[in-house]
Amino acid sequence: MHKYETRVSWARGANEKFTDNRYSRAHEWAFDCGLTLRASSSPSVVPLPLSVTDAVDPEEALVASTSSCHMLYFLFFAAKRGFVVEHYDDQAFGVLEKNQSGKMFMSRITLRPHVAFSGDKVPSADELASLHHAAHDECFIANSLKSEIVVEPVLE
Repeated sequence: MHKYETRVSWARGANEKFTDNRYSRAHEWAFDCGLTLRASSSPSVVPLPLSVTDAVDPEEALVASTSSCHMLYFLFFAAKRGFVVEHYDDQAFGVLEKNQSGKMFMSRITLRPHVAFSGDKVPSADELASLHHAAHDECFIANSLKSEIVVEPVLE
């Protein structure tokens, strides 16, 4: 078992009443590696100026975490099968909408990885699909979510 810890901190601004619901959603994420990021609600969820545009929002972080986990497993399986990956770039996106109960949820996360290989051994389309399938099956972030996760690899 592994335990992961972060610190999420927010403080009310000096001139914010708070009970009128007009307070800044800007806050801070601190990770055990020493990295600290500015975070906020998404401006599409809480309008400006109560949200902050130059901060990471939880929805973006969920999509990035899913993409990153998939990529790390993909790289692992590619290396095990003898394929040399030169670069991996994913233009991932998530769709936030209401579920059957009217609650907002991330209904779908689409990963669109573009992978470049080098060397004599380059995967066929079937081998590439197999690598992505294995990565998806092992990704513990994907295994933790109710959202549909679609992988649409970019083929050259």
